[in-house]
Amino acid sequence: MTTSSGLREFLTSRRAQIDPEAVGLPPSPIPRRGRGLRREEVAALAGVSVDYYARLEQGRIGNISDQVLTAIEDALRLEPLEREHLRSLVSPQATPPRSRPSPKPRVRAGVRALMEAMDPVPALLQGPRMEVLAWNRAAAILLTDFGAMPAKDRNIARWLFLDSSNRTRYPDWEDVAAPTVAALRAAHNPGRPDAELEKLVGELSVASDEFARFWADYRLFKHGHGAKRVVHPAVGVMSLNYETLDIPGSGGQFLSTYTADVGSPSAEKLSILMSWGESPVEEGIAESEPGRRRQPGR
Repeated sequence: MTTSSGLREFLTSRRAQIDPEAVGLPPSPIPRRGRGLRREEVAALAGVSVDYYARLEQGRIGNISDQVLTAIEDALRLEPLEREHLRSLVSPQATPPRSRPSPKPRVRAGVRALMEAMDPVPALLQGPRMEVLAWNRAAAILLTDFGAMPAKDRNIARWLFLDSSNRTRYPDWEDVAAPTVAALRAAHNPGRPDAELEKLVGELSVASDEFARFWADYRLFKHGHGAKRVVHPAVGVMSLNYETLDIPGSGGQFLSTYTADVGSPSAEKLSILMSWGESPVEEGIAESEPGRRRQPGR
């Protein structure tokens, strides 16, 4: 069983990203109407008929063998996350219709205690839709006071694209924003409806042309580790390392931490920044009410 629109969108986006010359195809005598590979070229590379591949893109194929699916993945040069996503589109898990909204995500007491103990290391807890569920004092000082936002606005994607101050906060804004959209893409499976995620994507696609462009690229990403440059008005530019840790049994929650290389100028700046922010901030918990939190020292 396939979800035709999602499958078609994914496969066409992947073949559009491939340079025909890069896969050893000779120059075409017929001018190409668009970029990337044609359907018949993908079919030839995968060793299937053009009709079969066309019907697959249209979602008109029933059961597909693992051997054929692997050949198509290889032809499209899919990364592991993309292969997983394709298989979820080809064989989506059946999910019962929801008669009521999903319950609010809860943050385990042990996770809250861990985040508090990590201070002065900034730590931020997110849900699978990038919703900000909890943060410690250091994260509020480094990034922003999420407790001052309405609960519905506590979402990293919404914050990145709708808060113009982030263009200054992140000098490499596109390098931060594009993977964020790609991570939302990876969490979206048309075969498993998620009304909250679809509402978020719809709102941001209307509000931000850049979000809509990144979404249309159909890139997939899973947060792991890396580096970001962050600007704070008190200390200037810092090069920080982030690590992402999945929280088992939490329904997709993940913890992000920010550190600097030991002995680096950024480590000194981060230490100074944290020493100035002496006022404690209660963790922002999904089920708690805003307004109880004290403002962090800036």
